[in-house]
Order: sequence, then C-alpha cells, then structure tokens
Amino acid sequence: MTGSAGETPQSPRRSRRAGGREARIALRAAPLADDIQPIRGGMEGGRFKPLDDAAMQRIHKAALQILAEIGLADAPPSGIEVMTLAGASLGDDGRLRFPAALVEDTLAMANRSVTLCAQDPKQDIQPGGKRVYYGTAGAAVHLVDVERREYRESTLQDIYDAARIAGGLDNIHFFQRPMVARDLPDPTDLDLNTVYACVQGTTKHIGTSFTSVERAEKALEMLHLFAGGEDAWRERPFVSNTNCFVVPPLKFATESCEVMEVCIRGGMPVLLLSAGQAGATAPAAIAGAVTQAVAECLAGLVYVNAIAPGHPAIFGTWPFVSDLRTGAMCGGSGEQGLLTAACAQMAQFYDLPGGSAAGMADAKLPDAQSGYEKGITDVMAGLAGLNMVYESVGMHGSLLGFCFESLIIDNDMIGQCLRCVRGIEVTEDTVSVETMRQVCLEGPGHYLGHSQTLGLMQSEYVYPELGDRSTPKEWEANGRPELLARAIEQKQRILKEVFPRHVPEDIDAAVRAAFDVKLPKGQMGL
Repeated sequence: MTGSAGETPQSPRRSRRAGGREARIALRAAPLADDIQPIRGGMEGGRFKPLDDAAMQRIHKAALQILAEIGLADAPPSGIEVMTLAGASLGDDGRLRFPAALVEDTLAMANRSVTLCAQDPKQDIQPGGKRVYYGTAGAAVHLVDVERREYRESTLQDIYDAARIAGGLDNIHFFQRPMVARDLPDPTDLDLNTVYACVQGTTKHIGTSFTSVERAEKALEMLHLFAGGEDAWRERPFVSNTNCFVVPPLKFATESCEVMEVCIRGGMPVLLLSAGQAGATAPAAIAGAVTQAVAECLAGLVYVNAIAPGHPAIFGTWPFVSDLRTGAMCGGSGEQGLLTAACAQMAQFYDLPGGSAAGMADAKLPDAQSGYEKGITDVMAGLAGLNMVYESVGMHGSLLGFCFESLIIDNDMIGQCLRCVRGIEVTEDTVSVETMRQVCLEGPGHYLGHSQTLGLMQSEYVYPELGDRSTPKEWEANGRPELLARAIEQKQRILKEVFPRHVPEDIDAAVRAAFDVKLPKGQMGL
C-alpha cells in the first residue's frame, strides 16, 4: 500500500502523495456501511453537565414541592377526574395538587423504552438514555426567502417542500412540522392538510399538533388510512402529537389537554411540551426556569399515565430565554444553551426520554450570527445527551421564520455537532504508538497514505457536504463558491427532482376521497 510501513525510502515522494490522495478521494466517494459511519442518530452524549448531582436533586425536590403546594390550574373536567382518581387533589381554588408519592409512583410506571416509529422502519428512533437525535420543529409563520432577503407567509406547499428536503438529509433524524400553513385559514383544513403534507413528504418520524378534539379524531382517521388500518396504525404510530398541555406558569391548557386525551386513547405518542419564557412566563433565574418546566412536565406525566399507564411520552421541558432588556425571546443565546443542556440532564435524572429546543437563531438570515447561534446551542444540547433536539435546523427570527437553505446548511453543521457528541475513543490502537514507530523509524516520516490514516479517514472524520475547505488559491480557481449560493442550488435541485413515492397511489386516492386535500397533485410531481 502506498505510504505503508513496507514502502522503501526510495519511493518517489510525488507518486506516493498522489497515490495517497487518489486513494483518499476514492474512499470518500464510496458508500459507507452502517457499522463504520462516523456519525449517526442515537449516538450517546452526556459529557457536558452544567448541573452536578446535588443541583439535580435540589431541582427535583423543588419540583415536588411546587406540585404539592402550588399545583396547576385549569385542568379540564376529564383531566380532573382521571388525575384525582390517580391520587391528585382538587383544592377550593381550582388547582390540582400532586403529592410526592403520586409523582414517584408515576415515575415508576412511565415508559422508558419509547420507539418513535417512521414509515420506513430503518428510520425509527429510540429516545432515552443519552442517545441524541436532531430534527425540525416549530410553528413559524414565515418562510425566509434568502434570494430576495425577505420574509413571506408560509404555505402548505412550503411544509411539503420542507419535508422532502429534510427527508434526504442524513443528519436530520425526525421531521416535526416547522411552519404553519398560512394559506389555510380554516382550522380543519390546516390540521388535516399539515398531516397529509408531512406524511407524503418524508418517511421519517413526524410530529404535529391539533387545534381541537374533533380535528385530532379526524387526523387519526386519516392516519388509519395511510397506515392500512387502525390496527396497523396502533402497531406502528409514525406521527406523534406535539402538545403544549400547559400555559406557563403552572396552568393546564384546557383544550390542548382534551386533544392530548384523544391522542393517547388513539395510540399516538405525545410530546409533553412546557414552553415557559424565562423572565416572562417562567422565573428569570435559569435554575428556576428549569425547575418550573420540570414540575409542569411531571404533572403532564401524571396526566398521561393516569389515562394509559406506560403510554409513550417525551418529557418536553422546553423553556425559552428572554432578552430582559426588551422581553423578546432570544433563542440563540448562551443562556438558551445552558437551559437546554440542564433540561437534558433532568430527563436523564428521571431516566425518561426527553426533548428540548436548540438551534433557534435570532438572526433573520443564514449569516455569521445564525451560524454561531445555532452551533453553540445545538452542540451544547448534543454534548449534554439531549434525546430529541427540536428546532435544531432551519429556524430564524426567534422562531418566526423557517429557511430551506438553512435546513441544508444546518445539516452540515449538525454533522459536526454529532462528531462532538461521539467524542474520542481511546484504545491501544488509537493512541497510535505502533503507527508512530512505523512512520518515524521505518517509513516516510509522515502519516499521509499510512494504512491507519486510510482506515480511519471515513470512520473517524466527518466531512461537510457544502462547507468549503479549499485553499484560497483553489477557492479562487473554483470561481469563489459561496456557502449560501451552493445551498440555493441544492434546494432548487431537490425541489425540482425529489418527489417521494412511499405512499401507494391507491392509499393516496383513498385519503383524497375521504378528506379535502388542498395540496395539488401537480405540486407533488404527479
């Protein structure tokens, strides 16, 4: 092998280097087997720990005190019934309070082996432990048009397009609806067509929300058709309900709770989402914002398990940060990274599958500010071992805008985050004493072309798809390529050429016959 220990010192330097470079290029171009991929969804993080054990215990005890003494208001009658039967008490002030024993009993029965199914079983994900998955989320009301440098209202077509772009990006592991279809003013059209566009656009696990009990029930009927029947759906539910079951501070969101009950009884996994804003609807103290979110999600866990013990639920502590000078949300801050990482630790404290938000740039466009805001918060979430990193890609304007080009660029960025999550493997081989011996005493005095280098270049290193690593001279010769321009080109190619066909035509026809689908077939390449 060129450049190996057996190579004689007289071998021409130029041919040796050329051969090594050609071999490296050939290796990079070859598809990788799953067992040697340098990164993948579900790798374990957990090396970054902003909370020590005493801090987590203190937050836990404070959360139990909050639930027992303050409780939560505004539960619907159906929720009051199931939770009081489970052991909660309803005070004269209308607040449900939860004794510590009830919370502990609930934690004992909670589902810790959740699988979030995809239409393609190979894309199933298993949140829990310190396994890390990155994906989309949000309810942006605008699409960021980078070519015009403007925001426009998002549409149903945009949701479908986002799903098919995300569907082909390896470092995006699930697709939660990132935008609201502003061209569908009727709430029923909105909820049902959002489900339709997501299911047709990607085979990855999907998350979405519903605005009423009736719409949730109709969505389940649609999903039964897509799945091939209710039994098939219940066996592999590939859509989960993102449910803002609380209105912080410490109040149940009555209608959302009623929707959650329908989804639970319909076999749909639930994301228990508590989204307080520090300094506004949650305490300004970072520890206080975490504690409130933990208390609210523990109440949600009681709610879920009182209806269906062991039902799959994500512990969605999801507090946001405020810029206390203005009260505006600031999702791209260091404080947000700390909040999210601390929430990841609390989910691990309870050994529950957890989810929180990162990557929510305040920058309006994919620029340098966007890059550092996304990178800081996304890598902190991954290093903390957050299971489900929501809103990690594509988001701008403090969640008001979603950008296709950023979705593509951020896929590169998440690749680097995942490499950080993976960490460094230290073994007898990787400390490389024998390799140094060969290179320094027997070989050419460098590691280019060495068998270890060639063997590790794909399994140890991650290469950007769009990011430019050429020299300035090469960059000049290549026409001075720009990252955003390359992302625009890739977006245009995907939207022109990629039209998923995983839903059989007869099933699509049955869905269209039963529901008022607003997405034209022509816009789906049909």
